[in-house]
This record gives sequence, structure tokens and C-alpha cells, in this order.
Amino acid sequence: MSIIEMKVPTIGESVTEVTLSQWLKKDGDYVNIDEPICEFESDKATLEFPAEASGVLTHVAAEDDDLEIGALVAKIDTSAAPPASSGSDDKKEEKADPAPSPSSSEEPEEKETSYAEGHPSPAAGKILREKGIDPATVDGSGKGGRITKEDAQKAQPASPKEEKPVAPDQSLIAVSSVSFSRDVRREKMSRMRRTIASRLVSAKNNTAMLTTFNEVDLYEVMKMRKQVQEKFVEKYGIKLGFMSLFAKACAQVLMEMPQVNAMIDGNDIIYHDYVDISIAISTPTGLVVPPVHNVESLKFHEIEFKIKELAGKARDGSLSLEEMKGGTFTITNGGIFGSMMSTPIINEPQSAILGMHNIIQRPVAINGEVVIRPMMYIALSYDHRVIDGSSSVTFLVKVKEMLEQPMNLLLNI
Repeated sequence: MSIIEMKVPTIGESVTEVTLSQWLKKDGDYVNIDEPICEFESDKATLEFPAEASGVLTHVAAEDDDLEIGALVAKIDTSAAPPASSGSDDKKEEKADPAPSPSSSEEPEEKETSYAEGHPSPAAGKILREKGIDPATVDGSGKGGRITKEDAQKAQPASPKEEKPVAPDQSLIAVSSVSFSRDVRREKMSRMRRTIASRLVSAKNNTAMLTTFNEVDLYEVMKMRKQVQEKFVEKYGIKLGFMSLFAKACAQVLMEMPQVNAMIDGNDIIYHDYVDISIAISTPTGLVVPPVHNVESLKFHEIEFKIKELAGKARDGSLSLEEMKGGTFTITNGGIFGSMMSTPIINEPQSAILGMHNIIQRPVAINGEVVIRPMMYIALSYDHRVIDGSSSVTFLVKVKEMLEQPMNLLLNI
């Protein structure tokens, strides 16, 4: 007997532990080399774990187990013979009636030998878990019967209305009308949620964090977007959004004020001659902040395409560890959820984060007259160990001026 031990591989420099989120192959199944046998959930991404050899699989770890790098996950008996293939089928054909059969068992048998059948992709698995749908009830349209993201999106949970009896028990009506639910459900936190919680507490405890506020009149920006939007879409195939404008404004000011773009490392302060802006993206499993690199050198449409790409991957659960690395400054937009004002928490080891908020039509005084303008509150949370209060206020004022006079932003002046 020859046994191959499957252990958690090295995933990334900062990843020391993973969670076995889902088995893709059953205990005792015959697996082929390179077939995914399970999925790991790390701090930053979901990864498939392929078989290192062909043979019979034996589970060692269980779903939801936390495993350190190098921990034993499963064993594969490579001396085990593969399941019967075409030989037995030939014998069946010799004994079969020469007349054509209305139904054939060959196709189902071929499907059963496919490791992908009935198994969702990582993105599809997350969607099905969120909907509370058993993958066994979903037909996969992918290769080998794999359940794709589109299959998961189309899948609908069984309607509770169908389960209700046609005629309710009259003897229970009086009781149910005055009863209240006292059910409690306990669920283990996902690895990503635990990591987010740990880092938020660390940022609060280990930085001298303060927040300063200002407000921006977005009248000129919205006017400019309206004027150029059609031509912008026609030329680049993507809309000019607020995020690229804010990112570009921040990048230009950060190049002028390197202390806001710096971070502490022990007793040193690291300054950057580039701006990598981490964009906070909300996903079903938590908040991720992949960076857009060298924003100071990108054009507006390039920033928009990169943000769209990262957002799509984040929500599909397909961000790579490389795409999650880095970042010298963060922007978070609570305005898309209706937030009027907030104090965002620093994304360590960075020293500052800009919070965008909801755009509200409000009366403001301009040149002695009261007018209605689209106003947004902006907040800068910063580490006072690196950034002085005067610098934080100056930063917000400069960003405000850039956005209120977008021609300066376009000309980089």
C-alpha cells in the first residue's frame, strides 16, 4: 500500500492558517491527480486544493476545521485500482438485446465518474450558502456538470408557501397567534470575518487615531460628468464615476504631502514616491480592500476599469493574494449605503483613510446668496503618530479644492 499525505501548502507570506470550508470529494472517493478535493478559505481568498496523486481519498480534517500551514488534510491510497471503466460496459453490450434501447445507461455512468458533477465553483458555493440552497438540488451547466456562478445565481430556494398545509390545524390557531420566536442560531465566524475583526481592534488599540471632517460642493464635478459622460463612454466603454475622481484628487494631494502617504515600521517611517490606493469593497463574506497601483500615473478610465475589475473579483471570491497586497492609502465610500457621516478605521499599516458619504441636496451660502447644492461630507481618519492635525486638515482642504474646481484636477495644478 502506498499512501500520499495531503498537507496544507504554503499559500502566501502572511497566511499562517486556513479554514477547510468545503470538501469537493467524498471520503472513499477515487480521485485523479490535479482534481480539486476541497476548498480552503484564507484571510484573503478562497482556494481549491488539488490532489497530488490518483487514488482513493481518505478525509483526515473536517469541514470548518482551522488548519495551520503543513497540517494534514487527507490521505490518498495510490495502490487502489481506479473504478471499472469501459471493460465492463463492453460485456454489458454483448449481452444486450441487439435492438436499439430507448434509453441508455452509458451517459449517466460517464457523468457519475466526473469529479465536477454536482460540485459548485468557489463563487457558486458562496452564493448557494448565502441562499441556503443545497448544491445537490442544483443542476450544473459547467464542464462535467460543475455548478457555475450563473447556475447559483439562477437557483432559488424552495418556496415556503409550498410547504404550508392547505388547511391549518384550527386547534393551534389560538396558541400560534400569541407565541413569539425564541430561537437562537450559533454560527462559526468565517476566517475572513475573524481577520477583519482582529485588524479593526488592532487599528483602534495600536494607533493614535483621530478623524477630521470637511464638506465638498460637487456641483462642478457633477456638471463636468454630465457634459463629458457620453463621449467618455463612447471612447473608453466605461462611465466616469465619482470614485476615480476622488482617487485621482487624493493621489495628487498625497504626492504633495508624503507624510499622509507614509506608514510606521518599528522606529522608522516609510515614505512612498507612488500612491497605491486601497478601495474598500463590500462582499457577502466581509470587507476587502484591494489596491489600485500607481493611481498618480493612471488616467481616469484606467482607474475606473481597475476598480471594476477588482470589485467583480472581490464579489466572486476570485481575488488572488497578489491582488490583495500593498496599499499606501485607503478610500471607503459609505455613501452608497446612505451614510451621511462616519469615522472610518485606519487600514493598518497605512496611516490614513478617506471616507466618502452620501450626496445630499442642501442649502448653502455662496457669494451672499442661499443656493441648493449637491453636498458631501468627507472624513479623514489618520494616525496622529505620523500625521499632524494641521496636515490632516490641509489634506482635506486640498482634496476639497481639487473637486470643487475639477479643471485643476484635470490639469494637475
